[in-house]
Amino acid sequence: MKMVKSLLLGSAAALVAVTAGQAAELPVKAKPVEYVKICSLYGAGFYYMPGTDMCIKIGGWVRAEAMYGFNGNGAWGAFNENVNNRYTNNLTFRARGYITADAREQTAYGTARAYIAVGVNTSDVGLAAGESANAGFSANRAFVQWAGFTAGIAQSFYDFYSVPAVAYNGMYPASDTGDPGWFVLGYTAQFGGGFSATLSMETRRTTQIINQECVSNSGDIFNANTGSTACGGIGAPTTGVGVSGVNSPSANFNANYGGQQIGDIVGNLRVDQAWGAAQLMGAAHEVNATYWSDLGPLIGTCSTAPCLPELFQGGPAVTWGYAVGAGLKVLFPQIGPGDWFQGQVNYTQGALRYLFQTPNTDWGKIDGANEAYGVLTDCVYGGYSLLPGSETNCHLTTAWGFNASYEHFWTPAWHTSVYGGYYAVSYDKGLGSANAMLCSAAGDGILPGNFALEVPGCDNDWSLWFIGSRTQWNVTSSFYMGVDVMYENLNSATVNPNLLFPGAPGFGYGYGSNGGAPAFQEASSNQWIGRFRIHKDFLP
Repeated sequence: MKMVKSLLLGSAAALVAVTAGQAAELPVKAKPVEYVKICSLYGAGFYYMPGTDMCIKIGGWVRAEAMYGFNGNGAWGAFNENVNNRYTNNLTFRARGYITADAREQTAYGTARAYIAVGVNTSDVGLAAGESANAGFSANRAFVQWAGFTAGIAQSFYDFYSVPAVAYNGMYPASDTGDPGWFVLGYTAQFGGGFSATLSMETRRTTQIINQECVSNSGDIFNANTGSTACGGIGAPTTGVGVSGVNSPSANFNANYGGQQIGDIVGNLRVDQAWGAAQLMGAAHEVNATYWSDLGPLIGTCSTAPCLPELFQGGPAVTWGYAVGAGLKVLFPQIGPGDWFQGQVNYTQGALRYLFQTPNTDWGKIDGANEAYGVLTDCVYGGYSLLPGSETNCHLTTAWGFNASYEHFWTPAWHTSVYGGYYAVSYDKGLGSANAMLCSAAGDGILPGNFALEVPGCDNDWSLWFIGSRTQWNVTSSFYMGVDVMYENLNSATVNPNLLFPGAPGFGYGYGSNGGAPAFQEASSNQWIGRFRIHKDFLP
C-alpha cells in the first residue's frame, strides 16, 4: 500500500513539473490593441494621433468641369486676349483635386493649428491628346494659427465677399483670394460679442506699372522691349506687358515694379453675429517703379546702341497706393432656410489688384472689325533721364466697383444664386497725364512724360459689368453638381483711328503689328460663358 501511495505521489509530482514547464513556454499575454480615438474638440472627422494629445483630420476633394466661352483659360475668362477667330478655344475641360490635413492641439495660450492643402490642377483645350502630363502641382493653403496669429498661405484679411460661395465662373473683378490663397502674417484680436479687428502684413498685390518709354510708338503698347536695360526693368518680362497678341495673360504681370521692400499693410474691423456679418477694411500698398529710360530707344535698342547704366538713370519717387472697402452679409431664413445676401464695395488709387484679384491682366476682345480693351495698371510714368523736365513720377490709377449676390434654397438639396457687379478704371487727364502718356506710347499722342499730349478722342477710361446665376444640386452632403451661366460686358477705352501713324492699329492690343490683321476700331464687347461642375468631397 505504501508502495502504491508513493508511486501515485511521484506521478503527480512529475505531471505538475511537466505542466509547469509547458506553461513557461506559452507566449506572454498581448497588450490591448490601441484603437483610434475620436477627437470631438474641433468637429467631425478629427481623431487623436495614437500616443499624443494632437487631433488631426485628413480630407480633400475632386472636381471636374466643362467650360464654354472662356478662350481656353478657366481662371482668366473670355476677355483674356480673345481674338475670337478660328484659333479661339471655346470649349475647355478642367480637373482639380486636393488633399487636406488639419492638425490641432491645446496649449496654455489656446489652440495651435497647422493646415495644408495640396493637389493637382489641369486644363485641356484638346491639345493634350488625353494625357495627364500637363497636370500641374497646386497648393493654396499652408498656414499656422496660434493665440490670434495667422502666418503662411491663407486668405487675405482684406477679403469679405466670397466668389466661390455663389459662382463657378469666378473670373470677374473681386478682392477674393480664397481660391488661390495669399501669404499673410497677421494678428486678430477678439473683443467679444462677435467683434474683432485684424492687422496684417501681406505679400503685395501688384498689377503692372507702365513706363511710357518701354513701349513702342507704332500703335502697339504691348509689343515692346519691357524689361530691357533701356527701360530699366529688373526681372521684368522681356516679351511685353500684359496682353499682346503674342503674350500669355498668365505671364509675369508685374512689369516695372521694383523689388519688394515691404508687404501690403492690411487691416479690418469685423462683426459676426446671428443675423450675418459686416466688415470695414483697408490696405496700404507701396508703388515703387524701377527707372526712367535714357535716350537709347530713340537711336536703337541697348543691343545696338549705348545705354546709360541704370545707376545714373534715376527713377520715379516711391509712393503709396491704397484700397478701402466695406462688406455686408445678411441671412434671410424668413424667406427660405439657408437664404443669404452678400455684397462688397471697393475703391483704390494705385492698388488695383484689391479689385481685380482675378483676372489680373489687361482686358480685351475682338469682335469682327471691332476691338474692345481696357488697360489695367497701378501707375503710369514716363520721360527720359537725358531730357530734363520730361521725367514724371507715378501717376496712380483710380478704380472702384462692387459685387453683390443672393442665394435662395428651393429645397435643402436645390439652391440658386444670382450675382453681379460693376467696375470702372480711370486715368488722370491733361498735359503730361497718365492718359496722355498711354496715348502717346500707342501713337495717338506725342512727346514723352511731362510733355505728353494725346490726340483728341483718346480716352483710356474703361468699365465692365456682369451678371450671372448658378444652380446646384446637393446630391448628398459631400457630393454636388451644378451649372453656372454668366454675361459680361466690357465698355472699352476709346481712341480715334491712329492719325499719327496711318496703317498702324489703334491703341489696345495692336494685333496688326503682331499678326498682320487690319486696324480695329475699339468698341464695347460682350460675352456669354457657361460652366458645368461635378464635385465630391472626401469628408462631409
